Amino acid sequence: MMEGNNVADIFHAGWLTYKVNHSLSSVQYKAGNDIFRCKTPDMGCNMSVCEECGHTEIHNNSCRNRHCPNCQAVDKVIWIDARQSEVVDSPYYHAVFTVPDELNSLIYENQREIYALMHKCAAETILELALDKKFIGGVPGIIQVLHTWGSELNHHPHIHSVISGACLSPDKTRILLRGEKFFLPVHVVSKKFRGKFLSHLKKYRMAEKLNFSGDCEKLRNSYEWKDFINELYKKNWVFYIKETFNNFGNAVKYLGNYTHRVAISNQRIKSVDENGVVFSAKDYKNGGYKDVCLSLDEFLERMMWHVLPHRFQKIRYYGFLSNRYKAENLTIIFRLQNRRRTTAHYKGMSIQEIIKDVWNIDLMKCPCCGKSTFRFSGRLRPMRE
Repeated sequence: MMEGNNVADIFHAGWLTYKVNHSLSSVQYKAGNDIFRCKTPDMGCNMSVCEECGHTEIHNNSCRNRHCPNCQAVDKVIWIDARQSEVVDSPYYHAVFTVPDELNSLIYENQREIYALMHKCAAETILELALDKKFIGGVPGIIQVLHTWGSELNHHPHIHSVISGACLSPDKTRILLRGEKFFLPVHVVSKKFRGKFLSHLKKYRMAEKLNFSGDCEKLRNSYEWKDFINELYKKNWVFYIKETFNNFGNAVKYLGNYTHRVAISNQRIKSVDENGVVFSAKDYKNGGYKDVCLSLDEFLERMMWHVLPHRFQKIRYYGFLSNRYKAENLTIIFRLQNRRRTTAHYKGMSIQEIIKDVWNIDLMKCPCCGKSTFRFSGRLRPMRE
């Protein structure tokens, strides 16, 4: 048995062999290398010296890669804090958009295009239906997060959305509410999302924007494509309300567990050795949890499935929270509701100050003399391959 059971241990055990024997994109290669080198001397280090007693400590740098499970905690706290400053008086709904498994191969070969399409169609579905006066007749605020994995690290792309129950009227003079229940019928949302997605997908094919390599190569054939699309129209596309919240602050904290989540957390790793990895996963068939056993190679292969395209925005904002008009819209909403619940607590604070406030860990406190007189004194650059 190897010492330690976490994702870094798995990469230390198998990455050097894996990257030699597999064809990787540049972003996959970088993500794997970053996780392998995270918090090791290869990433460089910072040196701090106590001004009181002269004690010196060296701290290896984190990789800060968004796919590394060790590097998300502070970013998650900052993100939640910023979003809580956007709280309005409203119920909020955590919804999930999924697509049929039959699309997985096509999506994997066209990640940037189709992941973006999932975002686009999910948001447009909610916004267009919400504007219909028979439902609510206004514009909600929406935060969306793309996830690409299932519990067993399989490829399972889906969109998590937090949707406000309060909507801003099109003329921006009123706040519209329809009780505590979600204001749109779930089956209507599902059908509209399916129609939008497949309509755009057909246009992508006509414009030759899709790559038909790998397991979806047969879809180059027009007859195969037509049958493929027809079968997708027959399926029920799943849209469901996962959670309902009476306060956006609770919803944001809950969604924060999704925004900065990676394919698997260290807590789920049960054992790592030369023969492979054992981790826990939800048992959807029987309920509860089960153990999944994979070889090192297979585990790393699945991890690479979930490395997103370079600079792809997995978190997106729509409706009255769209980036371009968010400040203006929130000012109007807070005025109409006669209050603003909170402001960003950590804005302008250093990482050291945030860590002290959240986890009560004083990085400036000398472990030798106990005084908060540690000061940064130098940096050693990381090694380059």
